[in-house]
Amino acid sequence: MRDKLPPEPPGSEVTPEKLYLRRRELLKNAGLFAGTAAVVGGGLYLLGLKRTRPMDGFVPDAGAVAQPVAPAAGAFDTDEPRTPYEDITTYNNFYEFGLDKNDPARRAHTLKTRPWTVVIDGEVHKPQTVDVDQLISGFPLEERVYRMRCVEAWSMVIPWLGIPLGKLLERVQPTSFAKYVAFTTLEDPEQMPGQKSPVLDWPYVEGLRLDEAMHPLTLLATGLYGKQLPAQNGAPLRLVVPWKYGFKGIKSIVRISLTREQPRTTWNLANGREYGFYANVNPAVDHPRWSQASERRIGDTGRRPTLPFNGYAEQVADLYRGMDLKRDF
Repeated sequence: MRDKLPPEPPGSEVTPEKLYLRRRELLKNAGLFAGTAAVVGGGLYLLGLKRTRPMDGFVPDAGAVAQPVAPAAGAFDTDEPRTPYEDITTYNNFYEFGLDKNDPARRAHTLKTRPWTVVIDGEVHKPQTVDVDQLISGFPLEERVYRMRCVEAWSMVIPWLGIPLGKLLERVQPTSFAKYVAFTTLEDPEQMPGQKSPVLDWPYVEGLRLDEAMHPLTLLATGLYGKQLPAQNGAPLRLVVPWKYGFKGIKSIVRISLTREQPRTTWNLANGREYGFYANVNPAVDHPRWSQASERRIGDTGRRPTLPFNGYAEQVADLYRGMDLKRDF
C-alpha cells in the first residue's frame, strides 16, 4: 500500500517557490507592496510591527529567511498585517521540544523531517502509506493567510502554504462509516526530547469531526511565508484549523485515521475540564485560567476583542447549529 497517493497534478507545476515567486510578481505589478515592507541585508522588516519576544541564540538558516509576501488572493484570507517570520518561528508551543515558547526553535534541529511517511487508514476505501514529498507534490499548494488564536490569549496572522485537508481525504475515499478524523504526531524521544518528560501522554493526538476536516478552511500546512515549514512549526506536515484554538493544530503528523467514534485528543485527556474536543474560539466561554474575551496580537502593544470562531463565523458557524457551545466547548 506504500506510495500510492495519486500523481495529479504534476509536482513540477506546483512547487512552493514557484507559487511564491509568481505571487510576488503579481504584487510587484500591482504596486501594492511599496512602502509597506523592505528587505534590508537579507532580513525582513515590516513597518508598524515589532518583535515582542527576542529569541536568544537562534539564527534562522539562510534558506529560511523570510521575504515579502504577496497579498492573499484566497477567498478566506485576512488582509490584516502578517506576524513577522521571526516571531512565528521563535514563539510557539510545541511541547515535544520543551515547555518554553523558545524551546521549539532552540531544540527542533534534532527532528529529521526526511524521509518521512504518513499513514492514512481507518474508514477509507484506499488506505495507504505515502512519502510526504509525494503527498505534497500530488496537490496544488495554496497560500492561506489565517488568524491564529492560542487559548493562552495571544494571536498571530500567518501566511501558510498547504493542501486543503478535504482534497486529500477525497482521494482516499472515506467509507460511509467515517465520522471523525484522528491525527497522530511522531513519537521519538531521541528526535523530540520533550517527549522524555511525562508532562503529556505521548504521542500527541488530535481529532476533528469529518465535516470539520472536509471544510475548505481546514489546511494541511507544508510551509509558511513561501518557505518550507520549519521543524519548530511542525514540519513536514501540520494541521491548521483557523477557527479553533491553536492546540488543535497538531504538528509533525505521521498518521491520519478516519474513525467511527470520536477520537481521543491530548489536551482533553490531560484536563477535560479545561480543554474540550471542539476548542472553537469563543469569546463568550472562558478557559478557567484565561479570559477569552480579548487577545494580545504578537507585535501589538494593547489587546483587541476576540471574534467568535476567530472571525470565521460566517464560514463555519453552521457546522455547530443547534449545539450548546458552552457544553460542547
